[in-house]
Amino acid sequence: MLNKPRRSAGVTLVELIVALVIIGVALAGMVAVYTATTRSSTDPVIVQQMEAIADNMMEEILMKPFARQPGMPAPAAADRVNYNTVSDYDGYGANLQGIRDVEGNQIPGLERYNVAVSVKSTTLTNVPSPDALRIVVTVTVSGTDPSLPKPIVLTGWRTNPS
Repeated sequence: MLNKPRRSAGVTLVELIVALVIIGVALAGMVAVYTATTRSSTDPVIVQQMEAIADNMMEEILMKPFARQPGMPAPAAADRVNYNTVSDYDGYGANLQGIRDVEGNQIPGLERYNVAVSVKSTTLTNVPSPDALRIVVTVTVSGTDPSLPKPIVLTGWRTNPS
């Protein structure tokens, strides 16, 4: 009887070592890319905080009436508790450092953030300029770190319902 060569199942030691080297090089490349990406990216917590500040300010502004009603006093103070209409917010935050509540008190932990509001008349399709306002809320974070995020800008429109 002739001996037939037997097929062996499995891999040789050399094949196993080559496979491990290839997998190791691929993983090292992936870790290097991941490290470079996370090192140069902005902190997502800062971006989320900026988005929350901008969203809350925009919501607060849009909840106010479009125009001053008869007998409604004009705001005298810089604190937002006295703001009665959307237009009262124009220029808010220009001379303020840090985020403040509606009564003007600085909110602890948000000293690095700044908010600025612009409210201007605008023309929309089928809405004349006196009856439309463009609201721009800009939130920035102060610091010298180049990885800090760019300003967050929210734009909204408000029309006169009458």
